[in-house]
Amino acid sequence: MKIKFIINPVSGTGKQKGIKQYIATHFDNYDIVHTQKSGDATILSKAAIEQKYDAVIAVGGDGTVNECAKALIGSNTALGVIPCGSGNGFAFHNGMNPIIEKAIVQLKNASIKTIDSCTANGIAFVNVSGIGFDAHIANLFANLTNRGFANYIKLIYKELQYKARNYTISYNGKTEQVNALLISFANTAQYGNNFQISPNAKTDDGLIDFVIVKDFSRWKVPQFLLKVAKGKAHLSKFVRIIQTDKMTITSNEKLIHLDGEPTEVSTTLEVKSTPKSLKILIPNGKE
Repeated sequence: MKIKFIINPVSGTGKQKGIKQYIATHFDNYDIVHTQKSGDATILSKAAIEQKYDAVIAVGGDGTVNECAKALIGSNTALGVIPCGSGNGFAFHNGMNPIIEKAIVQLKNASIKTIDSCTANGIAFVNVSGIGFDAHIANLFANLTNRGFANYIKLIYKELQYKARNYTISYNGKTEQVNALLISFANTAQYGNNFQISPNAKTDDGLIDFVIVKDFSRWKVPQFLLKVAKGKAHLSKFVRIIQTDKMTITSNEKLIHLDGEPTEVSTTLEVKSTPKSLKILIPNGKE
């Protein structure tokens, strides 16, 4: 298998330092390239397709994964991940080990699985995206010098004054109004760090889990976060999950996040699944 490793040298935790030695120990037919700025991973992944690489391995976090996936969707080049970001939701959902050398061994012995990708107003994502409070936090988090899970949680508590918004959602031929702190679009189960917003989400069912988190008293935030951390968010009375292949969301909100990366869209947002459109490398035995 011919592999291109795309390393984001500034991603998340800096665990990618020294990774070249691990790669050289376990792989023979490969090349290593580094990103220098936002968007580079997409360009490098497109080049990998043209150069007939069998796989691109993203060495970084969910933002790097997203950039690589944008190019690889619909191609025969598979996507692998070595988790080096702050959250690593996509990698952890797919069974990757947080220890870098162990993750490399997993990829050496990986299987290929074809999964769904998704789009929001035509922009691709593969993990968890959303509108509302999580987009607000993602936007602030993107501008932090020191990232990591602890700082993510600190931001949540700092921004608890955030007010729930009104949204009009349309799906499966019906339309309704909802008042929500956030609506997550989950292709996988988690934001990252095993923080599972939709524990039963599957990447190969042709559906997106739209997770509507209703407004609730802020003193209940620790209880809610504990449920998310324990994989029980779907059991909360403040959570409603709608599984469908497409939803239109209309509101005054223009800020969303796609796999943790903030972006602005129009006031009408169409989110939909593209079934079985991305080949990925997963550890043997993980389905």
